[in-house]
Amino acid sequence: MTDASAPHTQAAEIVREYDSIDGVGQIGGVTHDGERVWLAAGAALVAIDPANGRVQRRIERPADAGTAFDGRYLYQLAEARIDKIDPASGEVVASIPAPGAGGDSGLAWAEGSLWVGEYRARKIHQIDPGTGAVRRTIESDRFVTGVTWVDGELWHGTWEGDTSDIRRVDPVSGAVLQRLQMPEGANVSGLESDGRDLLYAGGGSSARLRAVKRPLAPSR
Repeated sequence: MTDASAPHTQAAEIVREYDSIDGVGQIGGVTHDGERVWLAAGAALVAIDPANGRVQRRIERPADAGTAFDGRYLYQLAEARIDKIDPASGEVVASIPAPGAGGDSGLAWAEGSLWVGEYRARKIHQIDPGTGAVRRTIESDRFVTGVTWVDGELWHGTWEGDTSDIRRVDPVSGAVLQRLQMPEGANVSGLESDGRDLLYAGGGSSARLRAVKRPLAPSR
């Protein structure tokens, strides 16, 4: 008998891998601006063409972990703060405190809020993008890495030991609804949707970016 409350689990379908990205030695956050994929590469934000993996832009700003895009500005976790960056000029136009005070990982934009993964605390915070005030918090049972929203679905990456998965969770309760199990050693740092059927997953110190197919929600 199948447990109706158990999340649907399947192997992640990796449709493309990008490695040896010019000037990228690590990947923390990942975001998508509608055309390019942006990578938090430690000392810089790097934008690549997803069609060929070639670098198109580089902004020299601290880029430790999660990255997000609100349609106009980039948001970047840098130690204990979140910088709001104008992608045209590369200038920081504002900064707010990060909820985890340096322990944060993923970052996403949705419905006028920033969503921040707090790695070891196993939490996702919805915060005010102007002040950093926490609006609400979702609990997880795994270390949280990248966070993304697409079509009203909240997805996040996990990474413990040498094991990672990508999860769709209930945005209110945090209950796991769907799990995409990554291959052993294919760890997930940043995570972002292309707004369609792909999830881009950063690979941490491997400096590898993976495009994972986003499956349809399973029927019960």
